[in-house]
Order: sequence, then structure tokens, then C-alpha cells
Amino acid sequence: MDLENEPRAKPHMVIGENLDAISIAELEHRIIALDSEIARIRAEIAKKQSGKAAADAFFKK
Repeated sequence: MDLENEPRAKPHMVIGENLDAISIAELEHRIIALDSEIARIRAEIAKKQSGKAAADAFFKK
């Protein structure tokens, strides 16, 4: 099964979109989702920085 050729679902939220028609509950849900995504991205940055630091230390010798 080739997932790259599968149709992609439309993103549930779009950064910068007009928020006037979105309920308070949905806005709160978006905040939770975005906070989770920020935490996931920060963890990935930390992992990559750790790997880079290890490589830098190895190749400095």
C-alpha cells in the first residue's frame, strides 16, 4: 500500500484563519491541540540538539 498516493485529509485548523464563526469550545480544543503540538516540536528540537552536540563533540577530537 503506497500512502504517498493516498488523498490527504483537509487540515482541521489553518493558522491565521478567521476565528469569528468558531465556538468557544472549538477554540479551547484548538489551544489544547496546539499546546500538544508545541510540546512535540520542542521535544524533537531537544532530540536534534542532543544529537548535534554529540556529533560536534565526536568530531572535535
